Amino acid sequence: MATVNNPDWLKDATIYQINTRQFTEQGSLNAAKEQLPRLKTLGVDIIWLMPIHPIGEQNRKGLLGSPYSIQDYFGVSPELGSFNDLKAFVDAAHAQGMYVILDWVANHTAWDNPMLREHPDWYMKDHAGNFTSTPWFDWEDIIDLDYSNAELRKYMSSAMQFWVKEAGIDGYRCDAAGLVPLQFWQDVRQDLEAIKPVFMLAEWEGRDFHYQAFDATYAWSWWKAVHDIAQGKAGLGKLYEYYSWNTGYYPEQAIRLNYVSNHDANAWEATQFEAFGDALEAVIALSVVGEGIPMIYNGQEAGNQKRLKFFERDPIEWQSHSVGDLYQQLFAIKKENSALFNGKWGAPMVQVKNDKSDHVLSFIRAKGDNKVLAMFNLSDDEQTVELESDYAQGKYIDALNQKAITINKQQTLTLAAWQFSILIAQ
Repeated sequence: MATVNNPDWLKDATIYQINTRQFTEQGSLNAAKEQLPRLKTLGVDIIWLMPIHPIGEQNRKGLLGSPYSIQDYFGVSPELGSFNDLKAFVDAAHAQGMYVILDWVANHTAWDNPMLREHPDWYMKDHAGNFTSTPWFDWEDIIDLDYSNAELRKYMSSAMQFWVKEAGIDGYRCDAAGLVPLQFWQDVRQDLEAIKPVFMLAEWEGRDFHYQAFDATYAWSWWKAVHDIAQGKAGLGKLYEYYSWNTGYYPEQAIRLNYVSNHDANAWEATQFEAFGDALEAVIALSVVGEGIPMIYNGQEAGNQKRLKFFERDPIEWQSHSVGDLYQQLFAIKKENSALFNGKWGAPMVQVKNDKSDHVLSFIRAKGDNKVLAMFNLSDDEQTVELESDYAQGKYIDALNQKAITINKQQTLTLAAWQFSILIAQ
């Protein structure tokens, strides 16, 4: 079974998720547009906008409701602006050399989406014949669609094609992608590719999604592993298991989304500081230089300390912060080293064994003449470690401080708690 044809602009791309409710004013797409030059300087390539559509009012949660409760797939929410505002945002991003993807909610709609009145047969029903929300989740503000209906599939594909054709967007982040039949996504990918090359990101974890449908899938297991390590709940074995599966189970060109935070994690679980504590900078660095495409959730780079409200407007206090400085430096390192590129354009991680493997992760990514050695002390104790692989030998420049270093056979190095090192071979 064939994999997708990844667009070339994905090779060293980074993603930035915008929750437009961070802005205080109505017409927040215009406010978001003003952020684009800053994001370009930060090193961002792909802007992911959370759902831009009008939000259902029936069974609404909170004051503004969930942006994932879609009332009209062909409309723009008044709180964001107009269709022309969206088009202007996309055009401005393209002028900066960036790309825009929309958050697409295919699994369900709002209760007051006109589709329910016009096409009730497009919706799932429970054992009693009643329309139903997604089972087992606290999602009473939405009802599930029935993808066994061919007309629904045709309608949904036409809606997704509309935004690519008319607004010029460059792809989609597909919400709850695994709750929709894979065949639908495979068919939609072909429909969209007939218009232009697109980037498709699945909010799901699984090998088969990369066949003929998605370029990238969520790395939920990666986040869980580094979170549990940072919290002292697990050793590096969980991370080795993730990378083992990623190498042996997924297609070679599969791209995994490495996120430190996102709208769900921030709102319902923890801020980046709560989740990772002293390990935060090391986890951020691993998300960028390890295999996968890195993502920032808006506010991370400003050191946002709060869990943003999900159903209300909740502005971020914008400021310079060390986290933003780190992301900017790491993104530049990624783009300067082809071994660190995404998917088929980059190099796989090759483990460099060491004598403290329970605490220190060390690996090399090498492509052609470009070779990167990375070491991470993922523990809260200083570690003196001996590298046991001849592959690591050579002369390097530390990408973070530009200092020269030579790695000899059975080299011994000392890393402070949560310290990491990114070395570029000379």
